[in-house]
Amino acid sequence: MSPMTTDIDTRTRDAEIEAILRVVAAVEHAQNNELPDAFLELFRADAIWTTGGGQRLFGRDAIAAFTHRVLPGGMRGMSVAFELEHVLFIRPDVAAVKLRQLYRTSEGTDVGTPLWILAKEDGHWRLTACQNMAAPDDETEAQDRPVFGSAT
Repeated sequence: MSPMTTDIDTRTRDAEIEAILRVVAAVEHAQNNELPDAFLELFRADAIWTTGGGQRLFGRDAIAAFTHRVLPGGMRGMSVAFELEHVLFIRPDVAAVKLRQLYRTSEGTDVGTPLWILAKEDGHWRLTACQNMAAPDDETEAQDRPVFGSAT
């Protein structure tokens, strides 16, 4: 992880990164345990979410409809883990968060490379504009693409 600096001091930045890591952990927990409502409470009402399959969802209602359709049962036989790769504070209350996403399935491991924009509102970091996508084919774990299929 290589956090970038903006006009916030190191101690504040470190505390905000810890808070962002709690959001990442909450997403991971909600997905692995198929908890759509726990996942949805992490979003702003007007959030944008682009799925790994490229479906564009605008607003929490659209994200909720999709999540309630695919998450129950969607993690059967697999798990997901997120690794924080980079945080860029655009402003002290807005951060671009680059993650490495590891799906482990019975068919192997697949790698995603989500980018999440989080905004801090009322003291809480919220998922605001997020895009999930496969990592490039040169990722060693993603050779057979059990989750994302062909990355091209």
